[in-house]
Amino acid sequence: MEFQLRNFTVHKGEKISGFLDLPFTDEGLPATVIYGQEDGDTVLITGGIHNAEYVGIEAVTGLARELDPEDVKGILILIHIVNINGFRARTVSVSREDGKNLNRVFPGSEHGTFTEKLAFFMEKELFSRIDYYIDVHNGDWFEDLKPFIYSVGNAAPEVVAKAEEMAAKADVPFYVKSGIGTGGAYNYAGTLGIPSVLIERGCKGQWSEEEAEASRKDVRNILRYLGVLTTEPEPQTQTPVHMRHAHYVDSVNEGCWHPFKNAGDEVKKGECIGVLKDYFGNVIEEVRMREDAVILYQTISYSVPADSPLIAYGHYDSCIEKENQDPQEAEQ
Repeated sequence: MEFQLRNFTVHKGEKISGFLDLPFTDEGLPATVIYGQEDGDTVLITGGIHNAEYVGIEAVTGLARELDPEDVKGILILIHIVNINGFRARTVSVSREDGKNLNRVFPGSEHGTFTEKLAFFMEKELFSRIDYYIDVHNGDWFEDLKPFIYSVGNAAPEVVAKAEEMAAKADVPFYVKSGIGTGGAYNYAGTLGIPSVLIERGCKGQWSEEEAEASRKDVRNILRYLGVLTTEPEPQTQTPVHMRHAHYVDSVNEGCWHPFKNAGDEVKKGECIGVLKDYFGNVIEEVRMREDAVILYQTISYSVPADSPLIAYGHYDSCIEKENQDPQEAEQ
């Protein structure tokens, strides 16, 4: 038996790496396909949806090198760097060709801009072939982030439940169930009936082998739970708790950002967690907490444009908002 994906032809018991052809450009995606010796489900694992999130890229690249067909039941499709276009240009979160954020344009368009075509390709060529999806991210170069995991929440109940079970296998303190159905890759995959999660670990434009290996361990344990990886599970030091409410605070003005806290800090209602100053050092905005919460991630760059994300926070108990605002709506 063989598995055909564009220019990749993989037989049972094989692993093939190379550049996956794209129909709209000569620029291929670095990818690995592993066809196990036994039949089973097909899982997509991606890094570099955001091209400057290096922990995720290194995690997926390492998984592609270490996983062997004899330990796989089914098929693994690993795209090491999805936005290779932006990665080569060393942009931040956007493609070089059109300046768009890939994780904001799903389902994309066959006749759209470069980034929209890439999203369309992922739906038609990848999402149509898979049973599960694991997207590996980290905070961008201007973000400080506490490790956590997203699971899809805007999908059929059985898809949402399966995604939460997948998220429970990550060694992180909490998970956030996203209410968004379009824009993001894993969000849109959920609406197509694919249980999907997004791992967040690492930040500030840096990466370490320790962080990459921690994300690889999370992926391996999720694959074991799905029955696709047949090796023994690795121990978890914690089981993520559902962070039931998540919110994002945006700037109103442009200016110079002075955060007072770090990602992961617990903050109290009424506490000032940062101020925005104008170019003369005057405070023009003050961010105070409206409820007790935990900082999920925050902007750490000194320069902040108007209408730009400052802080994402979450909490477990009752919410002052009637509806949950997913922080991914504002994430860069």
